[in-house]
Amino acid sequence: MTDQLQRMDRSGLVLLCIFLVTLRESPAGQIRYSVPEETDKGFFVGNISKDLGLEPRELAERGVRIVSRGRTQLFALNPRSGSLITAGRIDREELCETISACLLNMEILVEDTLKIYGVEVEIMDINDNAPSFREEEIEIKVSEHAAPGLRFPLPNAKDPDVGANSLQSYQLSPSSHFSLHVRGGSDGAKNPELVLEGPLDREKEAVHLLRLTALDGGDPIRKGAVPIRVVVLDVNDHIPKFTQSVYRVSVPENLSSGTQVLVVNATDPDEGVNGEVRYSFRNMENKASEMFQLDPRTGEVVLQGPLDYEKYRSYEIEIQGQDGGGLLTTAKLLIAVVDVNDNPPEVTITSSTNSVLENAPPGTVIALLNVQDQDSEESGQVSCFISKNLPFKLEKTYGNYYKLVTERALDREQVQSYNITLTATDKGRPPLSTKTHILLSVADDNDNPPTFLHSTYSAYIPENNPRGSSIFSVTAHDPDSEENARVTYSLAEDTIQGAPLSSYISINSDTGVLYALRSLDYEQFRDLQLWVTARDSGKPPLSSNVSLSLFVIDQNDNAPEILYPTLPTDGSTGVELAPRSAEPGYLVTKVVAVDRDSGQNAWLSYRLLKASEPGLFAVGVHTGEVRTARALQDRDALKQSLVIAVQDHGQPPLSATVTLTVAVADSIPDVLADLGSLESPANPDDDGLTLYLVVAVTVVSCVFLVFVIVLLTLRLRRWHTSRLLQASRSGLTGVSRTHFVGVDGVEAFLRTYSHEISLTADSRKSHLIFPQPNYADTLISQGSYEKSEPLLIAEDTASGLGKNDATNNQVRFILCLSSGATKRMGNSPEQRKRTQRWQVFFTFLLLLFCGALSEQIRYSIPEEMSEGSVVGNLAEDLGLHVQDLLTRNLRVSAEKQYFSRL
Repeated sequence: MTDQLQRMDRSGLVLLCIFLVTLRESPAGQIRYSVPEETDKGFFVGNISKDLGLEPRELAERGVRIVSRGRTQLFALNPRSGSLITAGRIDREELCETISACLLNMEILVEDTLKIYGVEVEIMDINDNAPSFREEEIEIKVSEHAAPGLRFPLPNAKDPDVGANSLQSYQLSPSSHFSLHVRGGSDGAKNPELVLEGPLDREKEAVHLLRLTALDGGDPIRKGAVPIRVVVLDVNDHIPKFTQSVYRVSVPENLSSGTQVLVVNATDPDEGVNGEVRYSFRNMENKASEMFQLDPRTGEVVLQGPLDYEKYRSYEIEIQGQDGGGLLTTAKLLIAVVDVNDNPPEVTITSSTNSVLENAPPGTVIALLNVQDQDSEESGQVSCFISKNLPFKLEKTYGNYYKLVTERALDREQVQSYNITLTATDKGRPPLSTKTHILLSVADDNDNPPTFLHSTYSAYIPENNPRGSSIFSVTAHDPDSEENARVTYSLAEDTIQGAPLSSYISINSDTGVLYALRSLDYEQFRDLQLWVTARDSGKPPLSSNVSLSLFVIDQNDNAPEILYPTLPTDGSTGVELAPRSAEPGYLVTKVVAVDRDSGQNAWLSYRLLKASEPGLFAVGVHTGEVRTARALQDRDALKQSLVIAVQDHGQPPLSATVTLTVAVADSIPDVLADLGSLESPANPDDDGLTLYLVVAVTVVSCVFLVFVIVLLTLRLRRWHTSRLLQASRSGLTGVSRTHFVGVDGVEAFLRTYSHEISLTADSRKSHLIFPQPNYADTLISQGSYEKSEPLLIAEDTASGLGKNDATNNQVRFILCLSSGATKRMGNSPEQRKRTQRWQVFFTFLLLLFCGALSEQIRYSIPEEMSEGSVVGNLAEDLGLHVQDLLTRNLRVSAEKQYFSRL
């Protein structure tokens, strides 16, 4: 009944490990799961999204991932279901070996919030390993005189499973001489011993074959067996004895290979072979067999592999001493590995950013770090720090995690990037440290407006400047970068004398160069006040303004303007009076003039340019006063004419003149009597201008009259031509398109017209050209026209066969055609005279339009052609039949006869 209850409990435990996952969260915020070993890839471990309070889709959106510490990743996240699953086969014995509770710790990182959650997964053991013996066969030598009750230690079986699945019991095959006894050890191990139950007789049975079986407590039960061979010996009555039952030794983990660990010693008082003891390892685990070596004769234990405290902290080895007679004894060797600070701290950057905005608030997370040291105790305690002169600090978060955050505001204009060195140092002796570098660039924020080099600007521009000329340039600097530093310039809106400022001045938005859109006038305005705005391209944009004063520099562009004397508006001449009794220096009048320019350009000087009586008057150079230079005499004329020039001091100087008429008389009545004789001086320029206008009007009138006459003549000729063509249409209707037939009975009528033919030697189509007619040889004798129709004559215009082209030669010749006529002129003199008049008129009319009635036929032939070669088909190209060529007397006329008609 008890066995059945135990079997049910074991079955329930296995089912619980496979199908039930227990989740509990500790007060520190750690999530716990459990999963059986040897499960397939993708086995469900736990609903991590639910335990984190997230939806499954948020795992990918928020960057939830498992932080790896360099070991093989045993678990993974399923983004669809939001669960934690196995990434492969998990072997508890490989991970935890003999540790009863196999716990695996991992960290889950939520990327967007940089929070760390601890996850602990317990790997539940299943009965997947059977007990096994290291030895393939156990040989025991027993003296035949051995007393019953003698015990022989047997090797232990190993089962890497834990709990109920581990080694539980041993069984020995039935024997009448031997029995099995299991002795419990201090560490809970079960040590089998072979017990002699009765006396042995070597002569009856020299060898006894037994079988030792080890069983675990799993369901189903797994077992492992090893054969035991008991050899019966002669008498050896002393068993070897070790000097210590337990040897303890401590060795540092950095002990080099080949170093002696210790020497074990066992003594046997027997003599000879029975007193010689040989040493060997018993029940030795694989990990110890790789590390240590035992000399079978001396008992020296030597290190043969590197020790690692972080991997194995102690070794327990059983040493056997056996004499030559087969008697043996055992002792334990406990080797403790002493930790040495041989592992520097490991710094793992779990998450980091390589750029941060300069306006980021203090406490902005830059990186998340994990610091580990494989050493133990003080050697495994790590402190992490950065340089104190940096605007950053380290804050410890969960476990060995640190986050690097900003401590104060950053300024990219002062420091554009930081090379942050993180130093992790342990507390070992001597301490070891590790340095990790994080390169962080400070991203620009538009926190600086553009600044001008000066608070105000002044510029001087000469007036009458050319339109579109560059007048000044301003520059603003923005310490930001990229778009935040790209500055554009503009002018503040304003008006100047009612016109917008933009119609006078413009600015290049990229370079800050100012341009004058108009020619500035000093007399219109002498200065301009502008506000230039510099604006960057950031978001939002920042701007700054600066005042710009433009001063217009005067140029000598205005001639002096005479205010007095002025000519009367009624056409009469102003007169100044000077009495005959005036003394020298008498002030006759004063010329008053102004100049719209300023400075030196407005300084005026006066001088007498012309006078009817030189020496009679003088003009003040700076005052413009006209005074008598001497006393007036009777011989001086009543009317005195003075021409006075006013000139400024500009470069070049400009001037103006005025003509004064001074009347010399003793009394007012004399002046009034002579005023009628005064006439306004004639202006010779006005007379010349009038003459030019009269000539221009006359020429225009004549040209218009000629144009009207020509227009009427052309209209009359067109009307007359149409009448003649209508009268002669009946005589032209029966003629081919390539011929021209004249009017019958015209006595001196032009009977020919030209065909110039241009064809290739084998062509059947002609290209017609209409050259200017040549009438030098168009008239024929009187007897000829009486016998035939008007002739079709073409002039040879070629330059001769001696002038050859690079590709072909052209030869022009004259074709003459004649056709019989049946119509004659009338017999009466009146009719003949009328007809002759119409013939002469029609001849001139034909000369005007013959260019439109001529055609040219062109042929081309290669040189060196043999005589009789065909050049072209004249009959077809002229629109005639072959028999017509004979009746119409077709002939070829040229300076040299190269061609003939067939």
